[in-house]
Amino acid sequence: MNKAYGTVTLWLFWCSIATVIYLSLYVDTDVLSFLSNDKSRITWIIIALFLVGVITSFLLAIKLTGEKLEAARQEQFAQEQGLMGIVAAERKKKVVNRFFAAVKVITASNSSPNFESLVEIEFGTYLRVNHGIEVLGNLLITLGLIGTVVGLTFTLTGLTGSLNALGQDQDLLMAGLRKAMGGMGTAFYTTLLGSVLGGVLMRIFALIAENGIGSLQEHVLKICMVHCAADFKPGVERDVRFLNVEVDALEDKVQALNLAFRESRAAMQEFRGEIKALYEISGADDGVYTLRETLRMQKYYRALLRQEFQLMNTLNHTWWQRFKGFLRIKQDQ
Repeated sequence: MNKAYGTVTLWLFWCSIATVIYLSLYVDTDVLSFLSNDKSRITWIIIALFLVGVITSFLLAIKLTGEKLEAARQEQFAQEQGLMGIVAAERKKKVVNRFFAAVKVITASNSSPNFESLVEIEFGTYLRVNHGIEVLGNLLITLGLIGTVVGLTFTLTGLTGSLNALGQDQDLLMAGLRKAMGGMGTAFYTTLLGSVLGGVLMRIFALIAENGIGSLQEHVLKICMVHCAADFKPGVERDVRFLNVEVDALEDKVQALNLAFRESRAAMQEFRGEIKALYEISGADDGVYTLRETLRMQKYYRALLRQEFQLMNTLNHTWWQRFKGFLRIKQDQ
């Protein structure tokens, strides 16, 4: 069970290391002031895409952790009752559950499932998301190179303006030099941000997610090949195992039905006892009249409660729901 948390633990560990690396690189470089003064806005785009990749990677790690926990629970069922004993958890739409459901369908049709192909199909969503994270890392590197070119362009433009203003306008000369220095800063910062965030940090996040997906696939294949091997071989033994599972399920339903019958019988006996006590209290002569009066009062109170519920329902519903109810009444008429 502890292995199920390996992916998210490794992700958090690397995230802490990445934070330390990032702060150590930029604590003395005054990167925040440069970001606020960056005219190209390429550094803003790089950081925004990096945050998107980090959030996506974290959500993927959380999903993989949930899948591993579900796979561990399914493994316990498979160890006890085989393939047919695996029961999907309610309200949990997991890829692991879809995988075992597909395996059950294939086995029921007396076919031999191709586990490798089925695993690639079912876990293809996670693989595509992880591939998107890798592409995002490459995109950050590309944006860093684009920022380098843009920064050098600013530098050349500023130097050209400074050369034109040399010996003529001192203010224009200083403005050109400032633009040239800003362009050099853009070139260096975008290259550094793109290479560190995309080429190092994002690559490791993608590698952690890839290892998590691979370990989950191996775990699912191990469950099928070790604990469910007898269910994939056609024969009497497999039919007996399937029959035992169906009999156990039928027995559970019969027990639940018997319990419902006993509860109904107890409720009827209690109701009969209350009616008998009512007759005894009312007396032999007035018993029928008192019972009728009691039933009449119950109907009256029930009508009052129904009116109150209708009033509360009318007050709680919006005008759109009341309008749809009005249209529905018109259609019924």
